[in-house]
Amino acid sequence: MSAQDCMGKSKEKKELIALIRLLDEPSEKVYTQIKGKIFSYGPDAISALEDIWENSFDTLIQQRSLNLIHEIQFENTYIELNNWTHFQFDDLLNGFITVTKYNYPDLDKEKLMSQVGKIIQDVWLELNNNLTGLEKIKVINHILYDLHKFRNNKRNFYAAENFFLNNLLDSQMGNPLSLGILYLIICRSLRIPVYGVNLPKHFVLAYMDEFPISKSENQIDDVLFYLNPYNRGKVFTRNEVDLFIKQMKLEPEDSYYLPCDNRSIISRLIEDMIFAYQKIGYQDKVNELKRLLQAVSN
Repeated sequence: MSAQDCMGKSKEKKELIALIRLLDEPSEKVYTQIKGKIFSYGPDAISALEDIWENSFDTLIQQRSLNLIHEIQFENTYIELNNWTHFQFDDLLNGFITVTKYNYPDLDKEKLMSQVGKIIQDVWLELNNNLTGLEKIKVINHILYDLHKFRNNKRNFYAAENFFLNNLLDSQMGNPLSLGILYLIICRSLRIPVYGVNLPKHFVLAYMDEFPISKSENQIDDVLFYLNPYNRGKVFTRNEVDLFIKQMKLEPEDSYYLPCDNRSIISRLIEDMIFAYQKIGYQDKVNELKRLLQAVSN
């Protein structure tokens, strides 16, 4: 970095600190202008805002700095998710981590990737090219559910915590969607043709005959079998999907049987989070997540 760049950075930092010192501005109109200028610094403003939040005894300054930190972090998550949607949607793990950052903006991404990588490595060590599809699934089930002790969270099925990757990895408990996404990430990393199926009120996986080149090429006949990540990877057939749809009193649709893409999975993740927060009356989070859903849709 040149001396001129360093001087520019130093000047910006001084201007930012000067703005932050005005967080106790009594006029809402003037404060809105100050807030907008601080917000324009983006993530670079967070450290200074955290400093004043920790060291100030003024409740107004504390609340305003905390709100600004959250708004900047949320906007950053929105931008990251929108970039993922357009440029990185093949990386399901990155999409899962980005959604998790909504609730845990300071999470250690490298730690999460390392934890997932350890599970993938444990599966890889047990696989060989001579195994059938069913045998490969048995290996994954053994490593994921027996060795690493992942299980369903029946006791608190609708808890919002179930949807975040860090919680899933730390507690080894999740719901159909979070367990299913983790299962998919393992399979994708090891080139095992397993895909998510966006079944209403549930999320299951389909083992395909091969990796389809495009979604339009998917055929129901190409599904060799289905599996339920919420029930220790139990294998089942199309007949059981038929029965489930009938019990739900739904008209059968191809989308209930065929693979969905990563964007649909992440959209479903956010939609189910919205439902979970609605149940406990967290309307602010519901509103934010609805906006986050737009990042995947746009």
